[in-house]
Amino acid sequence: MNRWLLKTEPETYGWSTLVAAGRGTWDGVRNPRARAYLGRMQPGDEAFFYHTGKSKAVVGVVRVVSQPFPDPTDADGHFFAVEVEPVRELARPVTLAEVKASPLFADMTLVTAARLSVQKVSQMHWDAIVALSEQPGPPVRRTTRTS
Repeated sequence: MNRWLLKTEPETYGWSTLVAAGRGTWDGVRNPRARAYLGRMQPGDEAFFYHTGKSKAVVGVVRVVSQPFPDPTDADGHFFAVEVEPVRELARPVTLAEVKASPLFADMTLVTAARLSVQKVSQMHWDAIVALSEQPGPPVRRTTRTS
């Protein structure tokens, strides 16, 4: 089984949308490297569901449930899509800031090629992110106003 990371804007297609639907098509990817990764996905592979934008955090785990197929949003037929289903929400989101702060992730694609929307994840990085999600998060910095 391979491990992946799939990035999405939560306002466009967020974790709650996938959970409500029960299954979704991962399409619309136009980067050649990401296309190659989508083309290698197999049923049973798992992926982190990553919210981009303001959130910038791994929020859940999905399972690939189809072979790659031609992306229905690609008129030229060059890109792939897969069907995914939610497996579980992480105990807490693991932020990009946490990942970048740890030397353990220095060679992870999320750090080295952060804009790539589909990424391969090593088992070591997978296990480390899951472990982080099960620990208390970093302290939330609160600002107070004085009048």
